[in-house]
Amino acid sequence: MQSEPVDIELIALTKRYGQAVAVDGIDLRVAAGSYCCLLGPSGCGKTSTLRMIAGHEVVSDGKVLLGGRNITALPAAARGTAMMFQSYALFPHLNALDNVAFSLKMRGIAKSERHQRARRLLDLVAMGGYAARRPDQLSGGQQQRIALARALITEPKVLLLDEPLSALDPFLRVKMRAELKRWQAELGFTFIHVTHSQEEAMALSDQVVVMNEGRIEQVGSPHEVFNQPATEFVARFMGGHNVFQDANLPIALRTDHTLIVGAARAPELEHPEWREVPAVVTAVEYQGPYVLVTATHDAFGELAALVTEARFYGAPVSPGEPALIRWRPGDTHPLPAAGFPARH
Repeated sequence: MQSEPVDIELIALTKRYGQAVAVDGIDLRVAAGSYCCLLGPSGCGKTSTLRMIAGHEVVSDGKVLLGGRNITALPAAARGTAMMFQSYALFPHLNALDNVAFSLKMRGIAKSERHQRARRLLDLVAMGGYAARRPDQLSGGQQQRIALARALITEPKVLLLDEPLSALDPFLRVKMRAELKRWQAELGFTFIHVTHSQEEAMALSDQVVVMNEGRIEQVGSPHEVFNQPATEFVARFMGGHNVFQDANLPIALRTDHTLIVGAARAPELEHPEWREVPAVVTAVEYQGPYVLVTATHDAFGELAALVTEARFYGAPVSPGEPALIRWRPGDTHPLPAAGFPARH
Protein backbone atom coordinates (compact mmCIF):
# COMPACT_ATOMS: atom_id res chain seq x y z
CA MET A 1 0.00 0.00 0.00
CA GLN A 2 1.67 3.20 -1.19
CA SER A 3 0.18 6.68 -1.41
CA GLU A 4 1.38 9.56 -3.55
CA PRO A 5 2.59 12.06 -0.94
CA VAL A 6 1.25 15.60 -0.97
CA ASP A 7 2.15 18.71 0.94
CA ILE A 8 -0.03 20.62 3.38
CA GLU A 9 -0.06 24.40 3.54
CA LEU A 10 -1.74 26.55 6.17
CA ILE A 11 -2.32 30.20 5.24
CA ALA A 12 -3.16 32.68 8.03
CA LEU A 13 -5.06 29.86 9.73
CA THR A 14 -7.15 31.10 12.65
CA LYS A 15 -9.49 29.50 15.17
CA ARG A 16 -11.61 31.50 17.58
CA TYR A 17 -13.89 30.19 20.31
CA GLY A 18 -16.01 33.24 21.07
CA GLN A 19 -13.56 35.98 22.03
CA ALA A 20 -10.74 33.52 22.73
CA VAL A 21 -8.18 33.01 19.96
CA ALA A 22 -6.90 29.41 19.99
CA VAL A 23 -4.89 29.62 16.74
CA ASP A 24 -3.68 33.06 15.72
CA GLY A 25 -3.17 33.40 11.96
CA ILE A 26 -0.41 30.81 11.49
CA ASP A 27 1.40 30.09 8.22
CA LEU A 28 3.01 26.69 7.74
CA ARG A 29 4.06 24.37 4.94
CA VAL A 30 4.60 20.65 5.57
CA ALA A 31 6.53 18.99 2.75
CA ALA A 32 5.06 15.99 0.96
CA GLY A 33 6.07 12.67 2.47
CA SER A 34 7.55 14.20 5.62
CA TYR A 35 6.91 13.58 9.31
CA CYS A 36 5.88 16.80 11.06
CA CYS A 37 5.31 17.19 14.81
CA LEU A 38 3.25 20.04 16.25
CA LEU A 39 4.84 20.50 19.68
CA GLY A 40 3.84 22.66 22.60
CA PRO A 41 2.22 22.82 26.04
CA SER A 42 -1.48 22.26 26.71
CA GLY A 43 -3.58 25.09 25.31
CA CYS A 44 -1.00 26.23 22.73
CA GLY A 45 -3.31 25.56 19.75
CA LYS A 46 -1.69 22.43 18.32
CA THR A 47 -4.75 20.16 18.59
CA SER A 48 -7.09 22.87 17.25
CA THR A 49 -4.72 23.20 14.28
CA LEU A 50 -4.79 19.45 13.66
CA ARG A 51 -8.58 19.33 13.91
CA MET A 52 -8.95 22.17 11.40
CA ILE A 53 -6.73 20.26 8.95
CA ALA A 54 -8.90 17.18 9.52
CA GLY A 55 -12.18 19.04 9.08
CA HIS A 56 -13.33 18.36 12.65
CA GLU A 57 -13.16 22.06 13.53
CA VAL A 58 -14.55 24.92 11.44
CA VAL A 59 -11.86 27.38 10.33
CA SER A 60 -12.53 30.90 11.59
CA ASP A 61 -10.20 32.53 9.03
CA GLY A 62 -7.48 31.44 6.63
CA LYS A 63 -7.03 28.41 4.40
CA VAL A 64 -5.95 24.77 4.43
CA LEU A 65 -4.41 23.56 1.16
CA LEU A 66 -3.74 19.89 0.42
CA GLY A 67 -1.48 19.43 -2.57
CA GLY A 68 -2.41 22.94 -3.67
CA ARG A 69 -6.17 22.20 -3.44
CA ASN A 70 -8.23 24.33 -1.08
CA ILE A 71 -9.92 21.90 1.31
CA THR A 72 -10.90 24.46 3.96
CA ALA A 73 -14.66 24.06 3.53
CA LEU A 74 -14.76 20.37 2.60
CA PRO A 75 -16.24 17.77 4.98
CA ALA A 76 -13.74 15.52 6.73
CA ALA A 77 -14.53 12.48 4.56
CA ALA A 78 -13.82 14.37 1.32
CA ARG A 79 -10.39 15.80 2.24
CA GLY A 80 -7.98 12.95 1.62
CA THR A 81 -6.92 12.97 5.27
CA ALA A 82 -7.41 10.45 8.06
CA MET A 83 -7.17 11.05 11.78
CA MET A 84 -5.98 8.75 14.53
CA PHE A 85 -7.44 9.93 17.81
CA GLN A 86 -5.77 9.96 21.21
CA SER A 87 -8.45 7.66 22.68
CA TYR A 88 -8.27 5.24 19.67
CA ALA A 89 -12.15 5.21 19.71
CA LEU A 90 -12.47 1.56 18.69
CA PHE A 91 -15.96 0.07 18.57
CA PRO A 92 -16.15 -2.23 21.61
CA HIS A 93 -18.66 -4.65 20.06
CA LEU A 94 -16.62 -5.24 16.88
CA ASN A 95 -13.56 -7.43 16.53
CA ALA A 96 -10.28 -6.02 15.21
CA LEU A 97 -11.00 -7.02 11.62
CA ASP A 98 -14.39 -5.32 11.53
CA ASN A 99 -13.06 -2.25 13.35
CA VAL A 100 -10.47 -1.80 10.62
CA ALA A 101 -12.98 -2.48 7.82
CA PHE A 102 -15.78 -0.30 9.26
CA SER A 103 -15.33 2.76 7.03
CA LEU A 104 -15.38 0.54 3.93
CA LYS A 105 -18.64 -0.99 5.14
CA MET A 106 -20.12 2.51 5.38
CA ARG A 107 -19.12 3.06 1.74
CA GLY A 108 -21.00 -0.04 0.68
CA ILE A 109 -17.95 -2.14 -0.20
CA ALA A 110 -18.63 -5.87 -0.22
CA LYS A 111 -17.69 -7.85 2.87
CA SER A 112 -15.14 -10.06 1.11
CA GLU A 113 -13.28 -7.09 -0.37
CA ARG A 114 -13.28 -4.98 2.78
CA HIS A 115 -12.09 -7.93 4.89
CA GLN A 116 -9.33 -8.66 2.39
CA ARG A 117 -8.09 -5.06 2.55
CA ALA A 118 -8.42 -5.01 6.36
CA ARG A 119 -6.39 -8.22 6.71
CA ARG A 120 -3.56 -6.73 4.62
CA LEU A 121 -3.41 -3.76 6.96
CA LEU A 122 -3.55 -5.93 10.07
CA ASP A 123 -0.56 -7.83 8.70
CA LEU A 124 1.22 -4.52 8.05
CA VAL A 125 0.90 -3.50 11.72
CA ALA A 126 1.76 -7.02 12.94
CA MET A 127 -1.78 -7.71 14.18
CA GLY A 128 -2.86 -10.38 11.69
CA GLY A 129 -3.19 -12.97 14.44
CA TYR A 130 -5.58 -10.79 16.47
CA ALA A 131 -8.29 -10.22 13.85
CA ALA A 132 -11.00 -11.98 15.88
CA ARG A 133 -10.32 -10.19 19.18
CA ARG A 134 -12.44 -7.34 20.52
CA PRO A 135 -10.79 -4.19 21.90
CA ASP A 136 -11.21 -5.31 25.53
CA GLN A 137 -9.10 -8.36 24.69
CA LEU A 138 -6.19 -6.24 23.45
CA SER A 139 -3.45 -4.31 25.23
CA GLY A 140 -3.04 -0.56 24.79
CA GLY A 141 -0.29 -1.01 22.23
CA GLN A 142 -2.36 -3.54 20.29
CA GLN A 143 -5.37 -1.21 20.30
CA GLN A 144 -3.17 1.54 18.93
CA ARG A 145 -2.10 -0.68 16.04
CA ILE A 146 -5.74 -1.45 15.24
CA ALA A 147 -6.59 2.26 15.32
CA LEU A 148 -3.70 2.98 12.95
CA ALA A 149 -4.81 0.26 10.52
CA ARG A 150 -8.36 1.65 10.61
CA ALA A 151 -7.07 5.13 9.75
CA LEU A 152 -4.94 3.77 6.90
CA ILE A 153 -7.67 1.75 5.18
CA THR A 154 -9.09 4.85 3.47
CA GLU A 155 -5.68 5.32 1.78
CA PRO A 156 -5.26 8.93 2.93
CA LYS A 157 -2.69 11.31 1.51
CA VAL A 158 -2.10 12.78 4.98
CA LEU A 159 -2.36 10.95 8.30
CA LEU A 160 -3.13 13.12 11.34
CA LEU A 161 -2.20 11.78 14.79
CA ASP A 162 -3.47 13.39 18.00
CA GLU A 163 -1.07 12.41 20.83
CA PRO A 164 -1.21 8.74 19.77
CA LEU A 165 1.42 7.55 22.28
CA SER A 166 0.29 9.38 25.40
CA ALA A 167 -1.72 6.46 26.83
CA LEU A 168 1.15 3.97 26.57
CA ASP A 169 3.68 3.05 29.24
CA PRO A 170 7.20 4.50 28.73
CA PHE A 171 8.78 1.28 27.40
CA LEU A 172 6.02 0.69 24.85
CA ARG A 173 6.00 4.37 23.90
CA VAL A 174 9.63 4.13 22.78
CA LYS A 175 8.91 0.94 20.83
CA MET A 176 5.89 2.45 19.09
CA ARG A 177 7.85 5.58 18.15
CA ALA A 178 10.15 3.43 16.07
CA GLU A 179 7.16 1.64 14.54
CA LEU A 180 5.44 4.91 13.57
CA LYS A 181 8.59 6.21 11.91
CA ARG A 182 9.02 2.95 10.00
CA TRP A 183 5.39 2.89 8.83
CA GLN A 184 5.59 6.50 7.69
CA ALA A 185 8.69 5.76 5.62
CA GLU A 186 7.19 2.61 4.11
CA LEU A 187 3.78 4.08 3.32
CA GLY A 188 5.01 7.38 1.96
CA PHE A 189 2.23 9.40 3.60
CA THR A 190 2.64 12.85 5.03
CA PHE A 191 2.28 12.47 8.82
CA ILE A 192 1.29 15.37 11.10
CA HIS A 193 1.58 14.36 14.74
CA VAL A 194 0.51 16.43 17.78
CA THR A 195 2.53 15.93 20.97
CA HIS A 196 3.57 17.73 24.13
CA SER A 197 6.68 15.52 24.44
CA GLN A 198 9.94 17.10 23.30
CA GLU A 199 11.63 13.69 23.25
CA GLU A 200 8.88 12.26 21.04
CA ALA A 201 9.03 15.16 18.59
CA MET A 202 12.82 14.95 18.25
CA ALA A 203 12.77 11.17 17.80
CA LEU A 204 10.06 11.13 15.12
CA SER A 205 9.98 14.27 13.08
CA ASP A 206 11.66 15.68 10.02
CA GLN A 207 10.05 19.01 10.91
CA VAL A 208 9.27 20.33 14.40
CA VAL A 209 6.73 23.14 14.80
CA VAL A 210 6.91 24.66 18.29
CA MET A 211 3.67 26.42 19.26
CA ASN A 212 2.84 28.76 22.12
CA GLU A 213 -0.31 30.79 22.82
CA GLY A 214 -1.82 30.02 19.42
CA ARG A 215 1.22 31.04 17.40
CA ILE A 216 4.32 29.39 15.97
CA GLU A 217 7.54 30.15 17.82
CA GLN A 218 9.87 28.16 15.56
CA VAL A 219 9.87 25.72 12.65
CA GLY A 220 12.89 23.58 11.81
CA SER A 221 14.52 20.19 11.98
CA PRO A 222 14.91 18.66 15.46
CA HIS A 223 18.63 19.48 15.31
CA GLU A 224 17.97 23.12 14.40
CA VAL A 225 15.26 23.66 17.00
CA PHE A 226 17.31 22.11 19.80
CA ASN A 227 20.65 23.67 18.96
CA GLN A 228 19.46 27.05 17.66
CA PRO A 229 16.30 27.95 19.62
CA ALA A 230 14.69 31.05 18.13
CA THR A 231 13.24 32.33 21.41
CA GLU A 232 13.57 31.95 25.15
CA PHE A 233 10.33 29.97 25.18
CA VAL A 234 11.73 27.41 22.72
CA ALA A 235 15.00 27.08 24.65
CA ARG A 236 13.15 26.47 27.92
CA PHE A 237 10.43 24.24 26.47
CA MET A 238 12.80 21.99 24.51
CA GLY A 239 14.82 21.45 27.70
CA GLY A 240 18.54 20.79 27.95
CA HIS A 241 19.38 24.51 28.11
CA ASN A 242 20.28 27.08 30.71
CA VAL A 243 18.70 30.44 29.87
CA PHE A 244 20.11 33.55 31.55
CA GLN A 245 21.22 37.13 31.03
CA ASP A 246 24.94 37.66 30.37
CA ALA A 247 26.13 41.23 29.80
CA ASN A 248 22.44 42.17 29.58
CA LEU A 249 21.92 39.79 26.65
CA PRO A 250 19.63 36.75 26.88
CA ILE A 251 21.51 33.59 25.97
CA ALA A 252 20.96 29.84 25.94
CA LEU A 253 23.66 27.41 27.04
CA ARG A 254 23.21 23.68 26.70
CA THR A 255 23.41 21.82 29.99
CA ASP A 256 25.90 19.35 28.50
CA HIS A 257 28.15 22.30 27.63
CA THR A 258 28.03 23.51 31.25
CA LEU A 259 30.47 22.28 33.90
CA ILE A 260 29.93 22.45 37.66
CA VAL A 261 32.91 21.52 39.82
CA GLY A 262 33.47 21.69 43.57
CA ALA A 263 35.23 24.95 44.50
CA ALA A 264 37.64 23.21 46.86
CA ARG A 265 39.02 20.83 44.26
CA ALA A 266 38.47 22.68 40.99
CA PRO A 267 41.56 22.80 38.79
CA GLU A 268 42.79 26.21 37.67
CA LEU A 269 41.49 27.37 34.33
CA GLU A 270 44.11 26.75 31.69
CA HIS A 271 42.29 28.38 28.80
CA PRO A 272 41.26 32.05 28.85
CA GLU A 273 38.20 31.37 26.68
CA TRP A 274 36.37 29.74 29.60
CA ARG A 275 33.97 31.71 31.79
CA GLU A 276 33.78 30.89 35.50
CA VAL A 277 31.37 32.06 38.20
CA PRO A 278 30.98 30.97 41.85
CA ALA A 279 27.78 29.21 42.92
CA VAL A 280 26.24 26.87 45.48
CA VAL A 281 25.11 23.36 44.56
CA THR A 282 21.37 22.94 45.17
CA ALA A 283 20.55 19.52 43.69
CA VAL A 284 22.18 16.36 42.35
CA GLU A 285 20.12 13.89 40.32
CA TYR A 286 21.53 10.57 39.13
CA GLN A 287 20.28 9.65 35.64
CA GLY A 288 22.30 6.56 34.81
CA PRO A 289 24.99 7.47 32.28
CA TYR A 290 24.65 11.14 33.28
CA VAL A 291 24.28 13.13 36.50
CA LEU A 292 22.27 16.37 36.51
CA VAL A 293 23.86 18.89 38.86
CA THR A 294 22.08 22.16 39.66
CA ALA A 295 23.70 25.19 41.28
CA THR A 296 22.62 28.77 42.01
CA HIS A 297 24.48 31.98 41.22
CA ASP A 298 23.35 35.35 42.61
CA ALA A 299 23.09 37.06 39.21
CA PHE A 300 22.50 34.18 36.79
CA GLY A 301 20.06 32.29 38.97
CA GLU A 302 19.77 28.51 38.74
CA LEU A 303 22.04 26.76 36.23
CA ALA A 304 22.26 23.05 35.52
CA ALA A 305 25.03 20.85 34.17
CA LEU A 306 24.56 17.42 32.63
CA VAL A 307 27.84 15.61 33.28
CA THR A 308 28.92 12.07 32.57
CA GLU A 309 28.75 9.58 35.40
CA ALA A 310 32.53 9.05 35.25
CA ARG A 311 33.28 12.77 35.44
CA PHE A 312 30.89 13.32 38.34
CA TYR A 313 32.15 10.45 40.49
CA GLY A 314 35.72 11.46 39.73
CA ALA A 315 35.03 14.76 41.55
CA PRO A 316 31.57 14.54 43.20
CA VAL A 317 29.70 17.49 44.71
CA SER A 318 26.79 17.58 47.15
CA PRO A 319 23.92 20.01 47.77
CA GLY A 320 25.05 22.95 49.93
CA GLU A 321 28.67 22.84 48.76
CA PRO A 322 30.32 25.84 47.09
CA ALA A 323 31.08 25.21 43.42
CA LEU A 324 32.27 26.86 40.24
CA ILE A 325 30.17 27.00 37.07
CA ARG A 326 32.20 27.01 33.87
CA TRP A 327 31.38 27.34 30.19
CA ARG A 328 32.92 28.46 26.92
CA PRO A 329 31.32 31.66 25.58
CA GLY A 330 31.50 30.12 22.12
CA ASP A 331 29.03 27.47 23.26
CA THR A 332 26.32 30.03 24.04
CA HIS A 333 23.45 30.83 21.69
CA PRO A 334 22.07 34.41 21.64
CA LEU A 335 18.33 34.82 22.05
CA PRO A 336 16.06 37.70 21.04
CA ALA A 337 14.32 39.85 23.59
CA ALA A 338 11.16 38.38 25.12
CA GLY A 339 8.20 38.08 22.78
CA PHE A 340 7.21 36.23 19.64
CA PRO A 341 9.42 36.04 16.56
CA ALA A 342 8.15 37.12 13.18
CA ARG A 343 4.76 35.59 12.40
CA HIS A 344 4.73 32.20 10.69
